[in-house]
Amino acid sequence: MNIGSKNKKRVVLPSRPEPPTVDQILEDINGAAPNDPVFSILEKTGQDSHRPSESERFQQCKQYLGLNERLQEARGRLLRWREDLRLAGEQLQSDIAEVKGQTL
Repeated sequence: MNIGSKNKKRVVLPSRPEPPTVDQILEDINGAAPNDPVFSILEKTGQDSHRPSESERFQQCKQYLGLNERLQEARGRLLRWREDLRLAGEQLQSDIAEVKGQTL
């Protein structure tokens, strides 16, 4: 019997914090200094040569909202198609049972 194993306490980690909202992220980006290390690292790696302007951020948000709307519409279509398929499957099962009953 290992005495040390009885005395080990299970460590309970704190829950993860909620991710920041879009407004909090934009506030953080807008409040960052021009010489913020993130922007200078992005420039050095060629991933971003400049900070997005207000109009660029607006266009990105507008594009995001448009894509989000299209995704919601597609989701609605898929839900309707799924329901149609479910109903067709039920009808098929009913028809199969009816045909089986006629052949006996």
